[in-house]
Amino acid sequence: MQSAGSHRMEFPQRILVGEGVLEDLGSFIEAPGRRKPVVIASGANVQEKVRDRVTRAIDSPAKWVEVEDSDMKNVEQVMQAASGAYCVIGLGGGKSVDVGKLAAYKIGLPLFSVPTSASHDGISSPFASISGSSKGYSAKAKPPVGILADIDVIAAAPRRLEAAGCGDLISKLTAVKDWQLANKKTGEYYGGYAANLALMSANVVLERSKKMGKYDQGATRDLVEGLISAGVAAGIAGSSRPCSGSEHLFSHALDAVCPGKALHGEQCGMGTIIMALLHGLEWEKVRRSLREVGAPVSGEEVGIGDEDIVTALVKAPSIRPDRYTILTSAKLDRKRARALASEARVI
Repeated sequence: MQSAGSHRMEFPQRILVGEGVLEDLGSFIEAPGRRKPVVIASGANVQEKVRDRVTRAIDSPAKWVEVEDSDMKNVEQVMQAASGAYCVIGLGGGKSVDVGKLAAYKIGLPLFSVPTSASHDGISSPFASISGSSKGYSAKAKPPVGILADIDVIAAAPRRLEAAGCGDLISKLTAVKDWQLANKKTGEYYGGYAANLALMSANVVLERSKKMGKYDQGATRDLVEGLISAGVAAGIAGSSRPCSGSEHLFSHALDAVCPGKALHGEQCGMGTIIMALLHGLEWEKVRRSLREVGAPVSGEEVGIGDEDIVTALVKAPSIRPDRYTILTSAKLDRKRARALASEARVI
């Protein structure tokens, strides 16, 4: 039993990042040959692109489970397939990794994260974003045992996904400010090391956005390593605090108000602009950096109307009332929310 004021730190045991490393997947997960199957949670598009390469690499019986959505139904399908398996591999984007992560956690199997895009930090964090989970925003699990990131594969993904990853990464700026604010207002634990690691990851985008916007191999690797580091920061903190604050609550509110309009990282990026303005940070620099990496900076760019933005801002604090953020103290009504979003040029 943990004593009061303590928390458990959990991290990936091994990480392999490089070009062409997908072929090393079998040795990386230490596949047991023909003795036990490996369950692979993956979307249909990813399976079409890399299934043959993955099957050859692991040289073990493989049970492929097609992940259609990040919800409990898909988690349960992976759990059923994984009965008697050696491990679970979350192969693909955020949905597949999150579904595989929670399924593996629930049945006590190791999870290996093999991202094929760099759209958010779930590839390394101990949390899974699952709709229909008991809390409705994220579920506590464990970090992957290992992460294998093939830069060639990730760089071939649509640029929109990498731009969304930049949005999720830059959001650590306001997440950390919210964490500091909660520490000041409520006495909540604040971990300076985890916070600084998350901020260092965010600054990869903030300070190098023009280079990141080129989306060459080097930029992709910087983004992947930044996302992995941010997820590790959550493992150090024992919570999602260094990675998720008011900007994430805004994103979750948008998911409820107008689902399917934009990607998670795109919504977090727009939220970061607004919350940076509230916190008195250099919000215009945040906006410019997002623009330079090709991420949306207004709802109009992704088909989200002004009224939905306003509604999400007002609704956001209720998504997780136990989490103190700048929105807790701001107490926005629709008039103030509209003025704020307008000043930030998100509407």
